[in-house]
Amino acid sequence: MSELHFRQPDDDASLGDWRYVHNEIIPTHLLSLDEVRERARRNHLEVAYLDDVLVGCSTVRPPSDGTPTATVIARVLAPHRRQGVGEELYARGLRRAREAGAKVIETVVLSSNEDGLRFAREHGFTETERYLLPGDTIPWIDLRLA
Repeated sequence: MSELHFRQPDDDASLGDWRYVHNEIIPTHLLSLDEVRERARRNHLEVAYLDDVLVGCSTVRPPSDGTPTATVIARVLAPHRRQGVGEELYARGLRRAREAGAKVIETVVLSSNEDGLRFAREHGFTETERYLLPGDTIPWIDLRLA
């Protein structure tokens, strides 16, 4: 039986794994390894493996600047979706956000990621805003947990 396990990336190999998943799912905003290192200093990142196979990653942006809002993002590589990986990543991220004092939970999804939007809506998130970042052609969607 396969085992799902999680790791907080703390070296170039695991940060590279997080980066790979991010860049596969967000091709409009490719990150360098240096950018991932910087994100790891501000946010809680995790990488998910099924046995030794990379299957997903997550980001928790904790509350900051006196706001009670945290952002929880779970990403699962397409071949591993609908197998419970996203559920585990999301549950772990939600728990971490609440432990950090979050009273409001948000997420953000690239509008072209239909699986991600479906997952967010099925978990009680509702759309709050659509916008384009400078140079982007595909809108981002901010959602809040109702």
